[in-house]
Amino acid sequence: MNNEYNHEFMKFIEASPSCFHAIDNLIKMVKAKGYKELKENEKWHLEKGGKYYVSRNGSSVLAFHVGNDLIDYHFQIASSHSDSPSFKIKEQAELMGKGGYLQLNVEGYGGMICSTWLDRPLSIAGRVLVKEKEQVQSRLFYVDKDLLLIPNLPIHMERTLNNGFAYNIQIDMLPLFSAKEESKNALQAMIADTLHVKESDIYGKDLFLCNRQKPTIWGYKDEFLSAPKLDDLQCAYASFKALSDSKGAKGIQVAVCFDNEEVGSLTKQGADSTFMEDALKRINYALGYDEEEYYCAIAKSFMVSCDNAHALHPNHPEKFDAQNYTLMNKGVVVKHNANQKYTTDAFSRSIFEAICEKQSIPLQHYANRSDMAGGSTLGNLSNAHVSLHCVDVGLAQLAMHSSYETAGSKDLACLVTALNTLFNTNIKIEGSSTFTVE
Repeated sequence: MNNEYNHEFMKFIEASPSCFHAIDNLIKMVKAKGYKELKENEKWHLEKGGKYYVSRNGSSVLAFHVGNDLIDYHFQIASSHSDSPSFKIKEQAELMGKGGYLQLNVEGYGGMICSTWLDRPLSIAGRVLVKEKEQVQSRLFYVDKDLLLIPNLPIHMERTLNNGFAYNIQIDMLPLFSAKEESKNALQAMIADTLHVKESDIYGKDLFLCNRQKPTIWGYKDEFLSAPKLDDLQCAYASFKALSDSKGAKGIQVAVCFDNEEVGSLTKQGADSTFMEDALKRINYALGYDEEEYYCAIAKSFMVSCDNAHALHPNHPEKFDAQNYTLMNKGVVVKHNANQKYTTDAFSRSIFEAICEKQSIPLQHYANRSDMAGGSTLGNLSNAHVSLHCVDVGLAQLAMHSSYETAGSKDLACLVTALNTLFNTNIKIEGSSTFTVE
């Protein structure tokens, strides 16, 4: 089963060079299993046993399966995010350099490790708004070739490169596009040619650099999986794979993938938006429930916030807590933080552990060193809009926010199985003191 999930996931990664492509592929995954599209600007008509999805901005999606039996009406949710740190191409992108070099003007998106983007083939992916007849439509865009490269300075001209060099994105991270004199608007011309439209028909674009290096399984015993965007497409894939393969239990089973987690989630399509809240309320009303019944359902609901975790680094074990560190190929990671960067508490952790026990899924627990600040994720942000019991989990990986990250080849199957068990299980919650897992 490990190989089956890993190879399908690697194809998913290759087909998802931007968050827009990732969401398109998640939609294809659930549509293949009978999920029907709902639109936010149209009235929803739902049926028991029905499978549906709704997207926002082309970069977030929420899919759900309505149980045939809604006697115990509540929601069971897995959340993830579609975006990864990268470089966004600015609106006025072409920079004509000395010697005839044509570079692209970019700005940082999220907390990337700059050095990992240097001296490797890159391309451009995202979305372009194009006029077609009387409409302006969004089109996925990806140049499927080695198109760009950000060259390092030679060590002879910058002796501090191996001594903690500070990269300046406006200077050091500009990708090389061409080595000859090109006409102005060369990028616009290439976009138009790729999409087979006129330059004048291009109304807008959200384009990012993407790493062209292919995913691979490697190691003496094939114990590692490396790819771009493991954080967090590994969890996005696992969530939607688990939902699409589930039979559904009582209540409403939900997988949601948000955009813009890497830049704070404060967008209309982020975890700190009304996207999930709007969808859950509309599900509630479309099924004939009133507002009071919605709040009762939320009080009995549970969410697994899925975002990858840090594996113990072989060269820097001193950066990790003495006991609360995690390892690749040792199962799903439950993440803890006293200052509530993660939502996990004793109650939510216990629910998730009871779910995993049903399939003997190994769990491990992560906390930062107490003298080091860690990152945050989706759970608490979405909880500000829909307050429910939530646990933060992920898979252990190395080099988080590198353009090429590494995880254990055995762990993806553990997360898919855990979330599939969630969706096939009925969790009965009473307040914050009692639960049963059926």
